[in-house]
Amino acid sequence: MIRRSVPADTEAIMHLWLRSTVAAHPFIEESYWYESLPMVRETFLPQAQTWVSTAEDGGINGFIGVLNQQFIGALFVDERVYGKGIAQQLMDVVKKHYPLLLLEVYQQNHRAVAFYRKEDFLVVNDTVHPGTGLPTWVLRWHQPLFE
Repeated sequence: MIRRSVPADTEAIMHLWLRSTVAAHPFIEESYWYESLPMVRETFLPQAQTWVSTAEDGGINGFIGVLNQQFIGALFVDERVYGKGIAQQLMDVVKKHYPLLLLEVYQQNHRAVAFYRKEDFLVVNDTVHPGTGLPTWVLRWHQPLFE
């Protein structure tokens, strides 16, 4: 089930974020993510519109957060449920809420790049992440004019 997050979800989201982001970015020192924890908890989560995917037991197995009505700042799914369509379900929810979406992805994160391309995101900028100095792409998706 996909639902809007509530403050009580914060700890589960943070745990999933840290575990998943470390696993998804083996090319970045783990310490970078630990140093980023306060910013994610205190700045990103309070400012983002966040949806969570919940398992039958009520636990959170995925989440997506959107900043400024268009920027996907996070999309993470518990690796134990990869391939179950959770990322696509979360993406479908935000695509229904926002006609234009942007995100930044590390070029070395091949799994994420493939997923976003499958979701019809296009590269609009080739850049470097200021925090890590690693190459990223800015991707954009917009609702089709006619369906």
